Amino acid sequence: QVQLVESGGGLVQAGGSLRLSCAASGRTFSRYNMGWFRQAPGKEREFVAGIARSGETTQYAYSVKGRFTISRDNDKNIAYLQMNSLKPEDTAVYYCAADYSYLIRVSSSSYAYWGQGTQVTVST
Repeated sequence: QVQLVESGGGLVQAGGSLRLSCAASGRTFSRYNMGWFRQAPGKEREFVAGIARSGETTQYAYSVKGRFTISRDNDKNIAYLQMNSLKPEDTAVYYCAADYSYLIRVSSSSYAYWGQGTQVTVST
């Protein structure tokens, strides 16, 4: 089992940057693929980025590819989401999640463990 806590959200102007962090408890962090999802008001939760256990493989939603970078530090039990060139449409609550599957999953239903979320608001 793993517990996740996100941080780093906030208010930023369009074109700005934020780095989200997801701190995991326990000693099994390196056994999980990690994902970042987001949910805007009135919309379904959507996949943003995922990273494999080793950190060697990543996957991104088309809407953020080239602007966001997911990474992880297995020694510190932390996953990151670096967000650059932010747009107003990136405004959402961002969640990190852990998945024990072999492959990176894009469906939220595949992830067993979730953080509480952190708000990201991008102003025009």
